[in-house]
Amino acid sequence: MPPRGRRPVGGPDPREQILTAAAELFSELGFERTTMRAVAARADVDAALIHHYFVNKEGLLSAALVMPVDAGVLLAGLDQDPEHAGEAVVRRVLGLWEGDPETRRRLLGLIRVGLSHDYAAGVLRDLLGRTILTALGRVVPDDHRALRAALVGTQMGGLLLGRYVLGIPAVRDAPPEQLVAAIGPVVQHYLTGAIGGAPAASINQPHGTA
Repeated sequence: MPPRGRRPVGGPDPREQILTAAAELFSELGFERTTMRAVAARADVDAALIHHYFVNKEGLLSAALVMPVDAGVLLAGLDQDPEHAGEAVVRRVLGLWEGDPETRRRLLGLIRVGLSHDYAAGVLRDLLGRTILTALGRVVPDDHRALRAALVGTQMGGLLLGRYVLGIPAVRDAPPEQLVAAIGPVVQHYLTGAIGGAPAASINQPHGTA
């Protein structure tokens, strides 16, 4: 049997084994309680190999946290009917969670990781911010693009947290289409409605400049 951590010809990629094990443990235990030793044991590699690939636990987390679904595909075509894009976002996101148990499990893991530690929350915020803004890019107007995408993300994140993590009874038990009707207009406003204040690009502009 080859030494642990070495890849036999045609064998599994140890880096991918480590990432899979890390994603599972971060989801199950959170960032703080996941140890490099535990990841190595689950991946069946030497712990030194994790340090070789990722340096430390923070580097491992950044590499292991990936979206289990392509948001660009999930939200594709919203610009074909921009006046109903808000309802479409809510309907598609709920449909994904309701219809695919494995994706739901992995997304719940992402939320739990983000709630477990400040560093993990920062990594998740960065990942979601890039993902959501890219996915909504063709629907969101030029003004306040980052803010609009962030507001959509917080609205949907709150819904998913209340329905699937906290299990708030009224939200947990509501039919998906009732939630679409209630929350869709709010998301629509974030996407295409008027957002008060100066555009983000001009907030720090010195007074008296054009």
